[in-house]
Order: sequence, then structure tokens, then C-alpha cells
Amino acid sequence: MKICTIIGARPQFIKAAVVSRIIQETDGVEEILIHTGQHFDANMSDVFFEELNIRKPDHQLKIGGGTHGQNTGRMIEAIENVLIAEKPDWVLVYGDTDSTLAGALAAVKLHIPIAHVESGLRSYNRRMPEEINRVLTDHAANLLFAPTNTAVGNLKNEGIDSDKVHQVGDVMYDATLYYRESAKRPSSIEEIDDKFILCTIHRAENTDDLTRLTRILDGLNVIAEEHIIILPLHPRTAGVIKRMPSLKLKDNIKIINPVGFLEMHWLLQHCSVVMTDSGGVQKEAFFHRKPCVTLRDETEWVELVDAGVNILAAPGSADIVLALKSMMGLEIDKKLNLYGDGQTGKRLLDIIMVEK
Repeated sequence: MKICTIIGARPQFIKAAVVSRIIQETDGVEEILIHTGQHFDANMSDVFFEELNIRKPDHQLKIGGGTHGQNTGRMIEAIENVLIAEKPDWVLVYGDTDSTLAGALAAVKLHIPIAHVESGLRSYNRRMPEEINRVLTDHAANLLFAPTNTAVGNLKNEGIDSDKVHQVGDVMYDATLYYRESAKRPSSIEEIDDKFILCTIHRAENTDDLTRLTRILDGLNVIAEEHIIILPLHPRTAGVIKRMPSLKLKDNIKIINPVGFLEMHWLLQHCSVVMTDSGGVQKEAFFHRKPCVTLRDETEWVELVDAGVNILAAPGSADIVLALKSMMGLEIDKKLNLYGDGQTGKRLLDIIMVEK
């Protein structure tokens, strides 16, 4: 059996590292790896391949830097050419990026079965490009691998055939368990105690809205009066901040370059609280039993909010300083299990092989 795996962004590299390793250990399965190039910055792409021992992609499409429409259209064309040449039995896509949607659309037009890892997530905010990507991909897919019961329920509510849906757990939890002993301190971080706050900001709804971004940064300045904040700065966010000459950040806000997976997990292991607008980092915070403040209006990971380990603080409507104070010192039960047993990768590959 031949599987074409399509990836292009940081979270997908991490998830693919887990499943690709299992594929390599499984007789009778060949994987063709297609990297769209959606994350073209070396710190956002190359470092993950090196750290996670992901083999070199069979096809590097080098498509990135354009608008959502430009990227998706160019990806569909390029992926279609690869699929016609490779003739895979399955196309495997992850998450909710432009690469995910492009891979699904290219495959469905060629009548190649699609397996979607991380199906059923919904924020119910159609202004998010990720929401459109994940909904369309789910409705095109032949196998839908849902991480939680909530995700299964979302798919049921949309009328998707239950025979296609499998609740397998979260492959990101597999990755955390497998790589946690390899976590390493970022070279740009000097000695620091474990009371710092880890913050990431990259989502377009925050970076493209100066009112929201200003409110986040103003809040961080207030928090930095009492706490050290480590801020690995996404290229998109860095570009916007450079265009804000009046902005002055407190010395306690330590801006560093984007970090790799193993460095990020060192930061997650050693911080006290996480503040983020990233879906993946919300989960990673929980995996490391760290409370999280989500800088968004909504989250697709609603079970974290329901469990009281994550709080929404939408810039412009909520006070992120008060939200942070409410999460400081929270201890998360180590027995709380929301995302499976760490065997998701093996479970989903077994299902694909049965379906062949």
C-alpha cells in the first residue's frame, strides 16, 4: 500500500513525525512525503525535520508567502501532478491549513481516498480560514480520525456517515510522550527560574487587527511588571510589531526567535502559565499540565475550557491580565485524560490498512 502524506506547517511536521515513524516500522506500507512549503522560514520548517528525524520530503513544492487563495490554488495544481505520477492508495492530511485543504481537493478530484487526522474540530467562526479548511476537508474525507468525543459529535451533527469516523485520540499527545525526554533549552535563553510565562502570538485575527494586537501587548506590559515573559516571535507578528514605532515593550518581555519542537517543549516544561492564540499550543500546555490563557474569541479545543484548565480572553472584550491571574498557581490533575493513551498513530494506521 502507498500513502501520500501532505504537510506544510509546523503542527503537521510534528504529527507526521509520529505516524511516519510507525509507517516505516510497518511491512507492506510505503510513504511518499509531500512538503508544500507553506512554512518556508528555516526556523518554522527545516529545524523540525532535523530535530524530529523526519526524512527528507520526496517532493518539495516550495509554495508559500502568498494569499490564502494564491497558495491553495498553486498547491492544488502541484499536488495533483504529484498524485498522478505517484498513484497512491491513500492521501493522508493533517489539521486545518491551506496545505490540508489543497491536498484534500487534489485527491478527491482524482478519486483517491483521503484520511484526515484531527477531524471534527470546530470553532464555529467562519471568519477563520482554518475553520473553512477543516470543514471542507472533513466533508471530502473517506476516513475521519477524531481526537475527542466532542469532535465525533460535531461530525455527527453535520450528517457525516458514522462508519467513516473513528475516535482515535490525539497524535500530538503521542509526540509529546515520545520526545519529552529530548527537550532542550533554547540557546537564546539564559538561566531562568520556572516562574516565567510563555506566550505565543501568530493568528491573523490578532496580528492583522492592530486594536487587538495592541491590547495584547499592553496587557503583556502590565503582566511584565511582576513576571518574566518569554515570547518566541512568529515572523508574521514580528513584521507587524516593526511597523509600530510607538510601541515600547518592558524589559521583562524577552523576545526570542521562533523555536523548534524540542525547544518549545523545554519552555512548556519550565513555564508557570501559557498565553497563546495557537490551537496546538493550547493542547501542548495541557500535556505538560500547565494552565493556559487563550487569546481568542473561541477555541476548537472546548474540552480544555470545560475542564477549567484553559480560559478564553478575547483581546478587545476580556481583560487578559485578570484572566492570567485566575490561572496562576492552578494545579492540573495528572490523571485528567482528554486526548487518548499515546497510541493514536498506530491506531489510525491500523484502520487505514484494514480499509485498503
